[in-house]
Amino acid sequence: MNDQGTYMFAGTRGHWLEDSPETRGKIRTTAKTWHAFSQSNPVPGMEEAVRSYWAPDKRVSVFVLGDEFTGDSIQAALDSIGRLNKPDANGRRPVRIHAIGFPEGPGMPPFTNIRFSKLMRLVTEENNGTFVGLRQ
Repeated sequence: MNDQGTYMFAGTRGHWLEDSPETRGKIRTTAKTWHAFSQSNPVPGMEEAVRSYWAPDKRVSVFVLGDEFTGDSIQAALDSIGRLNKPDANGRRPVRIHAIGFPEGPGMPPFTNIRFSKLMRLVTEENNGTFVGLRQ
């Protein structure tokens, strides 16, 4: 999903995609030409995922793939996610958040890429996840 609510596959909002070879192939094919508008801020998507997909009887993980964070404040983002994904008495959060950070593309300012990496390192650390930063 992007910040404007555009989904890669119409009618999928709030639903799990079937995990099948066909679905994975369709995702790979569609991703090559998908040009959705984005504000380059993964926070609203993480918030929606925590609100919408956690379940007390399931282990849920969210995977964030990105390269930029243009939000106003890293601390405000951490606080917002922390309020939604509160740890239980054992310190376990309902949703684990993982992330993969891509290197900035040609002509892209490195500042927003560095901010994405910093944000996601902190988010994954606080939410029992793993951050992988890719290099060019």
